[in-house]
Amino acid sequence: MRRFAQHAFPMIFGTVYLGLMTSLLVVVVTLPAVAVLLATDLAVTWPVLALLCPLVAPALSAAFAVFAAHERDGSADVVRTFFSAWWKGLGRSLAIGGVATLVVAAFAADIAFFWGHRAGAVVIPPLATGIVVALAVFPMVLVVRQECPQAGIRDVVKAAVFVVVRRWYLTAVSLAALGVLAALVVRAPALGLGIALAPALYVVRANCHRSLVGVAHAAHAASGPLPPEPGVPVVDVH
Repeated sequence: MRRFAQHAFPMIFGTVYLGLMTSLLVVVVTLPAVAVLLATDLAVTWPVLALLCPLVAPALSAAFAVFAAHERDGSADVVRTFFSAWWKGLGRSLAIGGVATLVVAAFAADIAFFWGHRAGAVVIPPLATGIVVALAVFPMVLVVRQECPQAGIRDVVKAAVFVVVRRWYLTAVSLAALGVLAALVVRAPALGLGIALAPALYVVRANCHRSLVGVAHAAHAASGPLPPEPGVPVVDVH
């Protein structure tokens, strides 16, 4: 019992620290967007929030790097790992976040335009599906970028879309986790941002990684020892 306690308490403390510190760091680096979201009338300030949304991408990428390091070697150096990954991938992550924001905003604007019109019954469902797909592909792109840093952005996006569709059940779980997180942030910001943020992001990253590795295993098993095709991201399946 004593031996169990000696191992269990540090593990529990380390996990709690990992979650709380990661949540805090994500909020810190996205503070402008968080402030607009929680302290203003979004009916008026939504364009400002849209401009700030790309800040979320480097934060998520850094949080994913923290989770990956913890899984790999049990690293508890959350702050250093987070800011190292955040700074290293800042430019590309901002670009990815900007594109994702533009796609979602364009679909949302079209939905708002067709809302209440007779054509909306036909047009709105595909547009809403496009928003869901964009929200699913966005974190997968960040994970593929980390797993395949040498791949081109087109190959990364193609791989992300393929994996999201191929492992749709894990994608659904990730979207559900993000939906619960969004509801908590709106209804109880302290609970959502302080407690639920890191677990939700951990679920999303874990599902993305599992989906990516699962598809890579399937492709490896199907193709055998054949060399990879040029330009296609290669994931280590071992």
